[in-house]
Formats: sequence, C-alpha cells, structure tokens
Amino acid sequence: MTCCTRTMYLSPLFLQSVCNMSAYERLKIDISKPRYDQGTYWGRAQHFSILTNPLNLLASSQQLEDSKQIVNSYRNGAELPGLTPDQLWRAKQLYDSAYHDNGTESKKMFFFGRMSAMVPCNMVITGCMLTFYKTTPAVVFWQWINQSFNAAVNYTQKAGGVSSEGDKGETQKLAVSYCAATSGAVLTAISLNKFMAPRFSPMIGRFVPLAAVAAANAINLPLMNVDGIKDGIPVLSADGEELGKSAKAARSGISQVLVSRIAMAMCAMFLPPIAMAKLEKRPFLTKYPKMNAPIQVLLVGASLIFATPLGCAFFPQMSSMKVSSLEPELRSKIMARPNPPGVVYYNKGL
Repeated sequence: MTCCTRTMYLSPLFLQSVCNMSAYERLKIDISKPRYDQGTYWGRAQHFSILTNPLNLLASSQQLEDSKQIVNSYRNGAELPGLTPDQLWRAKQLYDSAYHDNGTESKKMFFFGRMSAMVPCNMVITGCMLTFYKTTPAVVFWQWINQSFNAAVNYTQKAGGVSSEGDKGETQKLAVSYCAATSGAVLTAISLNKFMAPRFSPMIGRFVPLAAVAAANAINLPLMNVDGIKDGIPVLSADGEELGKSAKAARSGISQVLVSRIAMAMCAMFLPPIAMAKLEKRPFLTKYPKMNAPIQVLLVGASLIFATPLGCAFFPQMSSMKVSSLEPELRSKIMARPNPPGVVYYNKGL
C-alpha cells in the first residue's frame, strides 16, 4: 500500500506534499552516522556486532546490488515509497559490509577482507594455531597464514581496491608491516617453544600462539601508522572542523587499538586452551584424537562471536583528547582561536 492509498481521506494538497517527499524527508534518518549511540559502550558493541556479523557473507550479489541502489537513492533524495526504517538500516548494513566507499565512488571489497569475514576466518586460523603449535613447520605455516589474512583485511579496509596514487604508498606500508609482523610472530613463537615451554608445564605451551599474535600486533600497528606517528593525524572540533595534526593523538589511537586487538585475541586464545586441556583427558578425545582440531575451532568461534564486537567497542571510534595534552605548538594554535575547545577528537583506526 503506497502513501497515497494510505492517506486517501486527507486533503489533496496534503496528499501531494506527502507523496512528493523524499525518503530522507519522510524518515529523517542520517545514514552517514551509525544507527546506535557511539557514546556508550553498548551502542558501540551493537554497531560492531552488525559490522562483523558473519551472516552478511551469505547475501547474494543481487541483494548487495539492491542495498547499494537503496543507499545511493536515499542519499540522492529519491522518494523510495514504502521504504521503512528497518529496511533502510538493513540495506545500509549490507552496503557497509561489502562496499568500500571513499566518498566519490564505491567498489565491492575482496570477500575475505570484509569485516564480516573476520569471525569465520579467524576461528579456523586461530583454532589451528592453538592445535598445531608444537612443531616448527606448523608454527611457521599457521603464523604466516594468520598474518596473510590480517594483511588482506588491512589492505581491503584501507585501500578497498580503489586505485589511486596514494594507494601505492599504502600498499608499500602494508607489505613492510606484513613481513615484519610475520617475522615477529614466527620468531616469538619459535623462541618461546624452544626456551620457555620446556621449563614450564605443558599448559604454558598452549599460550605461545597468543604471545606470538600479541607480538605481531605490537609490530604491525606502529608500522602501519608510521606516517601518523611522524606527522600526526587530524584532530577535530566537536563540529568536525579540522584544527591541526597531532602525533600524540596518533600514538594514543595506536595504543587503544592494540589493547582492543590483544583483548580480542585473549578471549579466543586463552579460554579455549584451558577448556581443551580438560577435554583431552576425557574418553571421547582419547578415542578420537583427530577431533581435537574441529572442537578447538568451534570453541574459538564461540569466543570470537562475542569477543570481536565487544573488543572493537572498548574505545569510541572518534576518541577524544584534552587540548592541554596536545603538542605545545598545536595547543597554542587552538587556544588562540575564539572560544577554543577544551577537547578535540580523532579517528583512532581499527
């Protein structure tokens, strides 16, 4: 039923104004912002649970194309009669899950580089890292697979496959950080296996992959953001006006992301090994040892379903910093403005 048939008892002038309304005028929804309040932890957790939902991967090409058309039509002021708020947000969810939008064009992202692929891919990779951690070839192979997947996600989310001159520099940074993170993860895992695990209980050896992943993140994040550490990242007013660039804000953002990533890794790589240590003593795994890896993968997956959105939500995407904590030169520049703000905001990254 269209808006015209639903309101046929109203005056012709009212009917004409309603039926000629754009979808934005009718729904009053700003889809440039997340659906849920990003000022609260629960709102951020809801946002990331949608963004990382593995079910988004099941959407067909036609469904993705339809979502793209709805989002672009809504932005361009089309009427879209019959469109409901839930349908609009569902279309925006699918669009964000599959397309990289740089403001001028959108392009479909690499399938395994999408945020919604993180849980299913990481549950397999992490499960295997936790299962096959005792031999050097297995350690090298699965740490390499893990960092290769991370590099694919980083490239997809940063560059999105949209070619430009600036992307060449991004690709070079990704290549350097990929090699460094892989080397760091492998060296950490092999060193711990060789020098620490033999001196402690077998349970300690189960946590070697976690230490390797933490080391890789500690190497990868600064390398990926070396320009921000050197030259600073934009800091904004509450109205979105750029006030300058701050290296302190960049370092703060890297620290927050590192905490979030290690927290996510801990949930997936700390609890399952403890559970497996108990399960391996049970008759089932004694009789069917080949079920070790599948069970480990399922346990990791159950952890990641919750750990991924909850870990990403630790800090607001647009984090804040007091002006008094900024570099002296930038602080003086901001304080010289009429009605200077006491707090600035910056994008911490993912």
